Amino acid sequence: MGRIGIYGGTFDPPHMGHICAAKAAIDALGLEELLVIPDRIAPHKTIPAGSPGPEQRLAMTALAFQGDPRIRVSDMELRREGTSYTYETVEALARQYPDRALVLLVGTDMFLSFFDWKHPEKILSKVTLGVLYRGDRGEAEAIEAQKARLEGMGHSVELVRNPVIPISSTDLRRMIVFRCAGSFLPPAVAAYIQEHGLYGTGRDYRDLPMEELERVVVSLLKKSRVAHVLGCRDTAVDLARHWGADVTDAARAGILHDITKALDGPLQLTLCREYGTMLSDFSKKYPKTLHALTGSLVAREVFGENEAVVTAIRSHTTGRGGMSLLEKIVYVADYMEPNRDFPGVERLRTLAYQDMDAALKLGLEMTLEHLARQGSQVSPQTRQALAELNG
Repeated sequence: MGRIGIYGGTFDPPHMGHICAAKAAIDALGLEELLVIPDRIAPHKTIPAGSPGPEQRLAMTALAFQGDPRIRVSDMELRREGTSYTYETVEALARQYPDRALVLLVGTDMFLSFFDWKHPEKILSKVTLGVLYRGDRGEAEAIEAQKARLEGMGHSVELVRNPVIPISSTDLRRMIVFRCAGSFLPPAVAAYIQEHGLYGTGRDYRDLPMEELERVVVSLLKKSRVAHVLGCRDTAVDLARHWGADVTDAARAGILHDITKALDGPLQLTLCREYGTMLSDFSKKYPKTLHALTGSLVAREVFGENEAVVTAIRSHTTGRGGMSLLEKIVYVADYMEPNRDFPGVERLRTLAYQDMDAALKLGLEMTLEHLARQGSQVSPQTRQALAELNG
């Protein structure tokens, strides 16, 4: 009996990771054909406002998988109204292919939450589960436990090691805005996105009014980071008024200071490569600190911010020698905004309105203490800033 694979998803947008996973599954599972099925309305996620519609996602998916005779892109879920439930798709395919074995591809997260799906038992009665896993630390144990549970119930599970392309669709949408997504997109998909102005590609982000800038920034942050960023902006504005710095620059540096924070270390390095930026040995060793540098690059190249704002963003994590008043304000605001809660923060908040250099020095010293507890190396810029303040 031949095997047909089922690979569903939002594909918003389809990228090289989807293609690599599909081809790995075909080979590992011995599939005669793989059906790639974009959903109309995803049951497990909310599509961001302004995203391409189902027909555009279908068109991009067809472009992404074109040229491989083993793969066929299907519009069956788009033709069905309402939420795209997998059990309905599986039942329809079982009727269409009564003499074929069906293999449903799922990623690790979906596999581990499989019993939260709608009618999982109906799905399991029709298919073998083909689990695409990354091999991350701690992942294998959870997968094996879920596999054993399902097999103990009489169901079939096969694991497929997925050659990882390290990006999610959410991060890819961020990278498109940052103009650094080229290596993750099939050329035909990239051209389609550009032609239709999708994911903000046709938009000019320079000199946005603060209200609109806030909306854009919030859409690019992780939800857990939004309150901090807005708090940092408002604190920077208050400190700028107190110390006579440029309030507009303080607001824009504050709102943009963590613009690339959602990206992991490898994507930070990708941003640096795409912008042609040379990295220090420290930055290569600690890529988690790179969001200040990449944020400054995005602030300049995408949002068109002035050099005062760009420099304040670049130094907000480590500080540096010769910091301007605006740089000091943004560094301290990032440390003391209202959502921060750690020993010493109240003292820092008091100092910030009495002596900005003293507040900066305290923040830098607390950074050194924190890094020492972690056993991490201290940035040369931080040591330089402290040495200057210590005279």
